[in-house]
Order: sequence, then structure tokens, then C-alpha cells
Amino acid sequence: MAEIGIVGLGRMGANIARRLMRAGHRCVVWDRDAAAVAAVAAEGATAAADLAGVAATLAAPRAVWVMLPHGDPTEQAIAALGGLLSPGDIAIDGGNTHWKDDIRRAAALRARGVHYLDIGTSGGVWGLERGYCLMIGGEAEPVARLAPIFAALAPGRGAIPATPRREGRAPNVEEGWLHCGGHGAGHLVKMVHNGIEYGMMQALAEGLDLLRHADSAELPEEHRIAVDIADVAEVWRRGSVVTSWLLDLTAAALAEDPALARYSGTVGDSGEGRWTVQQAVETAVSAPVLTAALYARFASRDAGHFAGKALSAMRHGFGGHLEPKKG
Repeated sequence: MAEIGIVGLGRMGANIARRLMRAGHRCVVWDRDAAAVAAVAAEGATAAADLAGVAATLAAPRAVWVMLPHGDPTEQAIAALGGLLSPGDIAIDGGNTHWKDDIRRAAALRARGVHYLDIGTSGGVWGLERGYCLMIGGEAEPVARLAPIFAALAPGRGAIPATPRREGRAPNVEEGWLHCGGHGAGHLVKMVHNGIEYGMMQALAEGLDLLRHADSAELPEEHRIAVDIADVAEVWRRGSVVTSWLLDLTAAALAEDPALARYSGTVGDSGEGRWTVQQAVETAVSAPVLTAALYARFASRDAGHFAGKALSAMRHGFGGHLEPKKG
């Protein structure tokens, strides 16, 4: 049995603690929300009154996993841990942080003898049952020390067939966790992962929207075809080359409500899509799909999109074109 501190008991942090406890590990937990702490403590975790209490309760050498929103909350928690932990202890950021910040933090903690790991964590609200894909950056020794923790959090091999010709490679990768490299490498890999996610989601959304409008009044009547997109999403899950977990989630949403009426169509972004595009610019790598997917999210937030208004004004100005009537 290993023990670890978990700071931040939101949708992912609480379930990380629960999954570890299910595997027999001890968790010392804290969150500013006392109710969140009480809920996880009721399931077997040891509650701490504050961040200092987490550090004081753990036995040396200690490991504390911070699962907070990126920016000031995480910065403050990691900085505080630098003064609370001792040489040989490990501070972990499992949230969405820019990899360049990891390099800076690791250097500051190294001066105190404290190890730092940046862990890109993918799995969302389903991670408790499915497990978490872990992308880890930092030194090899603390990664090896926490291998039982990572193995408990990762999905395991499950029913996924082995990839041919992987003999001799690290077996933990097939379990769902990878030491990606030095400080920052974990969050760099997770950042690009999220950028790819944007592109995949956008492609599925646009394709289904095309099919939804296959019987559009803008088409000649003889070219209109009514397509049940809920059934299309379901059949694509069965052996097609676009089969994926994202498609599974889409099919489930469409089965519940084919019109998706509960959603406004305004799409947020966590910041990692922006960082991915910035990385593409800095490294002069062409990433048009990832960039377009990010911009599509921006466009979704402006129902009265000014650029669209400007286009309409120009079309009316040079050709007298009127805007189409809504509906």
C-alpha cells in the first residue's frame, strides 16, 4: 500500500482519490470546500484541515498531487508545498498547466531538494471507472517510486489488442501511463493531445451537421435525403474507421435527444487548444486542422458574429444581396 496527498477534490481530483482507495492506497485529502472533503473522507480518505495538514499527516518521503484549475490556484499550491515539503518529497501537478511553467516550478523546487512531476491526466468524469491515461514529466527516480500509484490510476490493458512489434518497450505504456521525458514533457504531450481532441471533435460535429442538413430546403427537392443522424452515429461505432470514445459519447447524446436541444452550441475551451496553436507557431509546424478547430470554438460564442455582419454588409454593398430570412 502507498499513500499520497490529494489537493483539490473537484470532478477529477475526488475520483482520483476514490480510484486509489479502491486499489488499497491511503489518501490524505484537502479542498477549500469542506463538503467535498467530508464526502471523500466518508469513503475512507483521511481529511486534512489545510495544505499544511496534508503535508504533516503524510509519512516521509511524501507525495502530494495537486488537482486544481491552472493559473493562480495551482501556482499558489505548488509554491506553498515548496515550503512544506522536505528534500526527497514529491510535488505533483496533475491539472492542465503550460509545460513552460513546469520547467520554472521544477527548478524552484529543486533548489529545496523537492522533486516535481507534471502529469497530464486524461479521463475526465469517467476516469473513476475507466481509469486515467497519464502522461508524466520529470525525473526517473520519483516516477519509479510512484509506479504503484500510476498503475492503480491507469486503465490497464483491458480488451485492447496488443500492438504488434512492441516487444522490448516499457510495458507500463500498454497499461495506460508513460514517463514522457523531463520536466514539462508530461504537460507538453497532454497539451498536444487536447489540441488533437479539438480537431477530432470538430470533424465529427461538422460531418454530422452535414448529414443533418442533407434534406435542406436549399437543395433541389430531388436531391434531398432525410438521414437519421442518431442511427448514423451508432452504426459508425460498429467497425468503421472513425470508431472512437468521442463517437461513443456523441451517439449516446443523440440517442437521448436527436436535436440536442439542451445544448446552446456555445463551446468553451480549457486553454490547451490555444497553447497547442502557439506551439505550432513557435516551432513553425503546420497545424491547420487544430487551428481551425480552435477558431470554430471562438466563433460559436458569438451569436451575432461581427465578422458575419461585416460580410453581409459587404455583400449588400456590392451586389444588393439581402440576408436570408431566419428559419
